[in-house]
Amino acid sequence: MVEAYPLQWPNRPRKATRRRATFGTVKGYGKAPLTVAEAVERLSGELARLGARYVVISSNVELRRDGLPRSGQKEPADPGVAVYFQLAGKPHCLPCDTFDRVADNMAAIAGHIKAVRAQEAYGVATIAESFAGFVALPPPGAARPWREVMGFSPIHRPGSQEIAERYRRLARDKHPDAGGSQEAMAELNAARDAAMKEGG
Repeated sequence: MVEAYPLQWPNRPRKATRRRATFGTVKGYGKAPLTVAEAVERLSGELARLGARYVVISSNVELRRDGLPRSGQKEPADPGVAVYFQLAGKPHCLPCDTFDRVADNMAAIAGHIKAVRAQEAYGVATIAESFAGFVALPPPGAARPWREVMGFSPIHRPGSQEIAERYRRLARDKHPDAGGSQEAMAELNAARDAAMKEGG
């Protein structure tokens, strides 16, 4: 499970240096630095227009009671942001640590989503195709979640009988004698055990 705090960076390289952003909000006669609250609002709006589900905004900013990053804190040493969500049933992650402020990295992700949505209007690629390179990959050696292995949705809580039935059906294809592999069967066995332990 991905945590909103502290930052859960995906299996992608980090930026060696960061720069000051040009993001901001118009206040009075000039442009003021964007606050975390304003950036969260901007990012949440773009994610909603995208149709993203199960959103987690992960950063080194402590959380409000609603689980979102809280404004008015000291800028953390690591201002990176990683947004995890599902799009058309597939997990995605958009990370950004280009800028030296958390709010600006959030705004950059929001701007990226807005640009991708605009590109779809040209008919060259769908949103799903545009985000194909941002599929959330587990860290090397990490086990896939049991729900993913067994094909259960993130919110469904199957009982022990349903887990056993799903296991038997999947084992028919994953077993080495049926054209599967030892690795696939081992993963399925571990997923079944985790599912039973959690709620079966």
